[in-house]
Amino acid sequence: MKKLFFIATIFSLSLIAAKATEQDIVDRSAVTVREFRHIPEKGIPPRILKHARGLAIISVVKAGFIFSGKAGEGVVVARTGSSWSGPSFIGTGGAGWGIQIGAEVTEFVFVLNNERAVRAFSKGGNVTLGADASVAAGPVGRAAEADVTPRAAIYTYSRSKGLFAGVSLEGAVIGTRKGANERYYGRPVSAFDILHGRVRAPAGAANLRGALGP
Repeated sequence: MKKLFFIATIFSLSLIAAKATEQDIVDRSAVTVREFRHIPEKGIPPRILKHARGLAIISVVKAGFIFSGKAGEGVVVARTGSSWSGPSFIGTGGAGWGIQIGAEVTEFVFVLNNERAVRAFSKGGNVTLGADASVAAGPVGRAAEADVTPRAAIYTYSRSKGLFAGVSLEGAVIGTRKGANERYYGRPVSAFDILHGRVRAPAGAANLRGALGP
């Protein structure tokens, strides 16, 4: 019986993820970035975004009945000179046991504060937060503006039910979605080449790159 609940949970999460095309994910990421930017009093301090070397944006669906599971997908982008790279697709997932009925969507933004953080996402494999790059809950709001020296390679933020917050995600594993990259760019491309500006960003990425700003 437990196995059946587990399979049903993971299957339902797979259906949720399957409905989104790569362009849907890019467009959703653009909306997430704009929403995080529009609440400066309670969101990511603008100066942290200004000095970021990259951003990872991911939406995670958690659902289940007794057994719980989660599936997330999104993109990572990096600064390339005076502009931004095209998006490299990422995903995460997992399952557990707990009191969980229904579903909930949480949006995460990871601010990549230095080149080491960008390199971690450029490997084309899995990134373990806290192991491949140091991670900390990001400072929130205008009160954090004076403290612009990053204390970790990656700052993590979340929004769930309309609330923004810095959140600790040490140990979370995020993987590159090579198949999604190939579909979006029309040919096999590596996360390294995308994030280092060696691959031209598709026209569909213009909305996201515009949301990121200078």
